[in-house]
Amino acid sequence: MAVDKRSARLGVLATVSLLLIGLLGARLWFLQGVKAEEYQATVTAAKTREVYIPPERGRIFDADGRVLADNQRVLTVTVEWNVVRNKKNRLALFERLSGPLDTPVDDLMRRYDPCYPATKCDRKQQFDSLLPLPLKEDVDEETVAFLKERSEDYPGVDVVEQWKRVYPYAPLAAHVVGFMGAINADNLDSYLAQGYKRNERVGQFGVELSMERELHGQWGKRVYEVDASGAIVREIVDERIEPVAGFDVQLSVDLDIQQYAEQALQTELRLRRNLPTDLAINDSAPHNPCDIKTNCETRVYQRTLPDGSKEDYPEWVQHKAPAGSVVVMNHDNGQILAMASYPTFDNRWMESGIGGTKYKQLFPSTNPDGTKIDPDQSILVNRAVQGNYNLGSTIKPFIAWSAMHAGLIDANTVWRDEGTYTLQSIDPSDCQQNGGIARCIFKNATNKRTQLPSKYGDVTVSDALAVSSDTFFYHLGEQFWQLSEDLADQQSLLKQNLERFGFGSKTGVQLPFEWKGRIPDDAVKKALVDKGVLAKGEVPRLVVGDNVQVAIGQGLMAATPIQIADAYAAIANGGFLLQPTIVKAIWAPLTPDASPGVADLRAGEIRQSFDKPVVRDQLEMPGEVLLPIVEGLKRVIRGRGTTDQSGFYHSTTGESLFKNFPVDIAGKTGTAQGAATLPWNDSSAFGAFSLEEDLPYTIFSYLEKSGYGSKAAAPVTKCVFLALAGEITPDPVFASDPLDLNSTVPAPEMNLADTSCLTGSAGVRD
Repeated sequence: MAVDKRSARLGVLATVSLLLIGLLGARLWFLQGVKAEEYQATVTAAKTREVYIPPERGRIFDADGRVLADNQRVLTVTVEWNVVRNKKNRLALFERLSGPLDTPVDDLMRRYDPCYPATKCDRKQQFDSLLPLPLKEDVDEETVAFLKERSEDYPGVDVVEQWKRVYPYAPLAAHVVGFMGAINADNLDSYLAQGYKRNERVGQFGVELSMERELHGQWGKRVYEVDASGAIVREIVDERIEPVAGFDVQLSVDLDIQQYAEQALQTELRLRRNLPTDLAINDSAPHNPCDIKTNCETRVYQRTLPDGSKEDYPEWVQHKAPAGSVVVMNHDNGQILAMASYPTFDNRWMESGIGGTKYKQLFPSTNPDGTKIDPDQSILVNRAVQGNYNLGSTIKPFIAWSAMHAGLIDANTVWRDEGTYTLQSIDPSDCQQNGGIARCIFKNATNKRTQLPSKYGDVTVSDALAVSSDTFFYHLGEQFWQLSEDLADQQSLLKQNLERFGFGSKTGVQLPFEWKGRIPDDAVKKALVDKGVLAKGEVPRLVVGDNVQVAIGQGLMAATPIQIADAYAAIANGGFLLQPTIVKAIWAPLTPDASPGVADLRAGEIRQSFDKPVVRDQLEMPGEVLLPIVEGLKRVIRGRGTTDQSGFYHSTTGESLFKNFPVDIAGKTGTAQGAATLPWNDSSAFGAFSLEEDLPYTIFSYLEKSGYGSKAAAPVTKCVFLALAGEITPDPVFASDPLDLNSTVPAPEMNLADTSCLTGSAGVRD
């Protein structure tokens, strides 16, 4: 008998139907219950548009409130991303916009696709997809009116207000203030995590970079309800977030002194380029003593090279004098009044919209033949905090303190200076004079009259500083070496003492890319040998000769101008090593103006002050240690020492440089040997500080490849002290002329109106 299976089939269908209905119900419950808020947000988002409002960046002004970095409202033409997603539509729209925006179509295409016209490259999109795509910044009102009147021809195109950074006093203090640029790929993720937008411009150099977080502010937001066509219906006020402006930053820089320091530095460098090199310097062989007041002698002198061969000196060689730096510091509180670095630049170039070709012309990194540019010509380098310099004899006050602090000598210890020094820790058979490999004899600078190493006779520490006796300090360098060899941990005692003055570590000034300097030890020398920096055959560890060279500021020792200025300031204030500061205060946002371009400091609100000095270390400077050092440095400026070669009496030009000088100062010159110990590669250094309570200033000047410290760096320092004391009235500071976009130089040259303070006794009292 046949079985009716219809009931079974109906049962299966009923079961399946129930399962399907159950699954559908579960899904509906999931969508309407668990996922309700998420999907509602999606629907709401489709009906709303978020518009982000950029914050006004904090301003930067000098110690008197003059605005060094300001903001200017500009109009930017943008387009919605979804309008240009289609390539055909994008090309058509950009072709129509090219004329009104005066921008090539290819440039507009690269705004959308940074790889255009290639299909693939390593360049990433710099513009945020959550914001309209900017097509051109800083457009004029006429262009805006043209686009607005023809909005139907330019779908998705809009004009928004944005901020543009302006530098009213450029190029003054350009290395300090810095400039801005696009966020690069290396730190994009970090900025995005902090709430930045992809297409923002951020600080790239100077205070603009180091104080980026304080200056930036916070983005605001407007949320609008839109209809199906994308037109705005209303603003959703409850979701409005107002932008928060960035903090204002006041620098300790006095723009009057800053301008004067830059003028003095640049003027002196140009003067040095027009003078012959002082050939009789720092070498045992007699040289041709070119005197700028007489004709060079015709006879030729020779120099012995390390390999034993002879080299004739030319009759004269011009100074290259390519670069330099000046740091002016208040040694009571660590504030920097001026920081000059040359070559310099106009930071308005970075906001001018110039292309890559023009940028490379202004700031080349390579020569036309593809070789690396001469480091002397580097522009985007703040030599005050990045300069890698030998100190020359300007290190001697710190060697003297170290020796007295370590108990090697006291103020009354006498050394017999015979003009040469022979190492005592080297077996005579190992010396070069006996066929060995070690240099054992070191000499003072050559006396121009005798053409022999200068002899100073019996000298104490004060005398040695006054006459700059190299043999006195050579001896100390060897003593430190012998003491270090006896120490159980083999640590350099000299290095430990120099570290107390901040050498070998960053000062902490609020500027980027600061170099920590270098105090040589075994590891440092090995690294230099491995890199091929040192001459072939150098052993990869310190030897006694290295320590001896450090004691006079030569060899492997190197520091930045701000480190040396800070160290001199520690002597000036009696032993307090301060943390230099370029920032005087951080102010609440939107400090009002007292007059155009000048912040009203009485109406603003200080959020953080840097007036209180920060002490990094306190050095032991009892009178028996400090006084002989200061006495020696005072005699460098004014008094004759044990011979008529003391201080500034060792050259015709220096004879009257500080005669009847109206400011009571103490200081030390230095001549740092350059490449191959050739005189025309020697750099000029001078550190000095005021002894007057109402002028608590320390100045350090360094002029590369400019000759004697007394002839190049000292005149610059002298002029700046006269300006600080009110004996010279600096030129008034005016706002900049408009930037000449056709110029081919990074910045115009600056000159002192009156150069007489750089030579002779001009500017001093009779």
